[in-house]
Amino acid sequence: METLCATQILDAGLDDWRKLASALHARFCTGDFSTGLALVAAVGRAAEEAGHHPDVTLTYPFVDLRLLSHDTGGVTARDVALARRISEIAREQGVAAEPGSLTELELALDTADLAAVGPFWAALLTGSPEALAGDDVPSPDGRVPLLWFQHTTEHETPRQRFHVDLWVPHDVAQQRIAAAVAAGGQVVDDTQAPSFVVLADPEGNKACVCTCLDR
Repeated sequence: METLCATQILDAGLDDWRKLASALHARFCTGDFSTGLALVAAVGRAAEEAGHHPDVTLTYPFVDLRLLSHDTGGVTARDVALARRISEIAREQGVAAEPGSLTELELALDTADLAAVGPFWAALLTGSPEALAGDDVPSPDGRVPLLWFQHTTEHETPRQRFHVDLWVPHDVAQQRIAAAVAAGGQVVDDTQAPSFVVLADPEGNKACVCTCLDR
């Protein structure tokens, strides 16, 4: 199936869902474990009917869901259809979504030689060097952050090689940037906004606030 771009996903009108690094994400605030369990059970039945299955995290106050078509490595129409069905189930059960609280943490590593360093990090993070997929080392179980290799040229000047990419919903990015600046940070580069904005803490350590827009 065709992988959908960010504009197509936004045009689908999935009010409860946000695309972060690569997948659709949603958080439903259940408030207690039994309500969450009932929601997960209903979602499971819908997933079986659709033949397509989300990643589900059940905690006491909320249920997090992630939808991705692994055969394409992105979001497709099947993800959009199942996202709509899950939202319908949540409404039927009186469970509200909280898309503004969604985040995804990605580690970015500058490298001039991906072939040399990529297998090492894949083996370290997942147990297998074969887990390197293009420029990424995705976590098979969500227990470690996504690692992305940012290509760079060789250089002798010491520089920060690792930085944090924080993926947030496109409609809360400015709020998160403002909060970080108010807490002592500064905007280093916003020329690529709204795709990403580079921030730095008071000691110069950098991080990017990323969204799905303009990608």
